[in-house]
Amino acid sequence: MDETVLRAAALAYLGRYTGVSRAHSESDLRIFFVWCHDRELAPLTARRAQIELYVRWMQEVRRFKPSTVSRRMAVVTGFYRTCVIDTVLEHSPAEYVRRPTVPNESPTLGLSHLQFEALLTAARESVSPFDFALVAMLGLLGLRVFEACAADIGDVGEEHGHRVLRVVGKGGKVALVPLPPAVGRAIDRAAGDRDRGPVLLNRRGMRMDRHCATRRLRRLAEVSVVRLPRMHPHMLRHTFVTTMLDAGVDLRDVQIAARHADPRTTMRYDRARKNLDRHPNYILAAYMASGT
Repeated sequence: MDETVLRAAALAYLGRYTGVSRAHSESDLRIFFVWCHDRELAPLTARRAQIELYVRWMQEVRRFKPSTVSRRMAVVTGFYRTCVIDTVLEHSPAEYVRRPTVPNESPTLGLSHLQFEALLTAARESVSPFDFALVAMLGLLGLRVFEACAADIGDVGEEHGHRVLRVVGKGGKVALVPLPPAVGRAIDRAAGDRDRGPVLLNRRGMRMDRHCATRRLRRLAEVSVVRLPRMHPHMLRHTFVTTMLDAGVDLRDVQIAARHADPRTTMRYDRARKNLDRHPNYILAAYMASGT
């Protein structure tokens, strides 16, 4: 009976989400349930101190970053809050659990202008047409990796005289993303003679997933003429934001292009770069140049 109630409570919580958000929430909730199972703890009988131990386990044993711990605790807190709403529990044991402080600046730095150009060149010269389409969709459109991998040829259309790509983002929200000519050509090249199916394919001719996309980006970084950091897809979305700001695009317009609900998210992408580029150490060194 307890397992039945727990399963119903979990489904009630996950029913609030759709698409990728639901999949991620389900994964985070499953990790918590497994942790409880390994310690012979029934999740619906947990106390605040035991939830605190779960936080310490993520921090000290699994060595998760503060942002990861905070995100997974948000899922646990949301689950227990739903249990209270549905009268499964009288109060939430996670309500007053402390989460780690997430820094205001993103730990990820986007590519510089030169690095981004080198990656685009490596992708354009690749024998696989999907490499250039991947880099263009992530770096020039700012798509999330799951959005790029889910894009189909049939999602390319026209709206008010603009060629656009229909994208299904977080929470199932649909957006029409304008296609600059270079990106349109990259997608056309990837599609070839096909008129349906995924835009991005792996070597087996199946839809590319995020793991394949990460491998392709790292391979392109290896053959680039400019030294590049260890690549992952989100780095290109980060580059999309910082390159736009470098080009003089207004913060509000960048927020709209990145489809960030909160402008603070857009600012967080840019703050770490500014802290380095405008660090007062450079001003002091230039001021004391004659003596050094």
